[in-house]
Amino acid sequence: MKYSQPEKMEIIRMVEESNLSVRKTLQQLDIPRSSFYEWYKRYQEYGYEGLALKHRTPHQFWNAIPEWEKQRVVEVAREYPEKSCREVAFHITDKEGYFISESSVYRILKAHDLVTSPVYTLISAKDHFEHPTSRVNELWQTDFTYLKVIDWGWYYPLTVLDDYSRYIIAWCLCKSMKAEDVKKALEMAIAATGVKHVHVYHRPRLLSDNGPCFISTELKNYLSQHDMKHIRTRTYHSMKNLILLDNYYSPSELEIRISEWVEHYNNHRYHEAINNVTPSDRFFGRDVEILEQRRKTKADTMRQRREIYRLFMINDLMGNLN
Repeated sequence: MKYSQPEKMEIIRMVEESNLSVRKTLQQLDIPRSSFYEWYKRYQEYGYEGLALKHRTPHQFWNAIPEWEKQRVVEVAREYPEKSCREVAFHITDKEGYFISESSVYRILKAHDLVTSPVYTLISAKDHFEHPTSRVNELWQTDFTYLKVIDWGWYYPLTVLDDYSRYIIAWCLCKSMKAEDVKKALEMAIAATGVKHVHVYHRPRLLSDNGPCFISTELKNYLSQHDMKHIRTRTYHSMKNLILLDNYYSPSELEIRISEWVEHYNNHRYHEAINNVTPSDRFFGRDVEILEQRRKTKADTMRQRREIYRLFMINDLMGNLN
């Protein structure tokens, strides 16, 4: 079976991140070890381009990454240790003004022993809902998470997340998981977005699981008053392992910590499912301009590298003539 370039890259990622041995992981994936090691050797030598079909010669010479760019990649990775290789690549493209690919970042950081697995996952998101949304405030997802405060007991962060942008519109820290808690979070979301106004024709649909508070008559009546349809199934976005490595000794301390992480998630985390922009970029409509600027930045970077290579070849030729 022939695998495409992106498929080979995904398999390499899965093997590198697996808790199993390489042999056992490849057995699970039904991938011959000889094939995998051949891909991996080409990947280490040529990067992502090396995973193309064999008859294609990777064009690496003119596109060589200057040493100062490599050093900057290392500096950014050390400055933002929470960012993945993917996020470092897009951070540099957006903030530094020159393009570098995720695979190049990976190779550079791998050589400096700076590639690590994340210690937590803030938001776990399925790439596509069964019926993908096409606009902001078309579908809201709500879900509880469990967190324990020492000597205080269990607390339950509740989020309201916009499906289209993955933006957390509202959240609250609850002592229970009741319909009134859900209503409180929805009131916050309605106030933040203005969907209660009379000129808003399309009300958001609400997606939740089948927890007791979500199937209660109290919530049903509330949603009916606000002309919101309710879909009950498992949610595709939920807070998982959120800052669980810390101990908390008061609800206020936990609330501050959650607030910090929501701010980070909404405004600083590049989300792979929405073209690697932040949820706030997507929610507030900045994503189109950002993606167009990235296209221009990549084109400019490629032109600059070609020019550097051209000048290098000219100087090398003149040196040989002399």
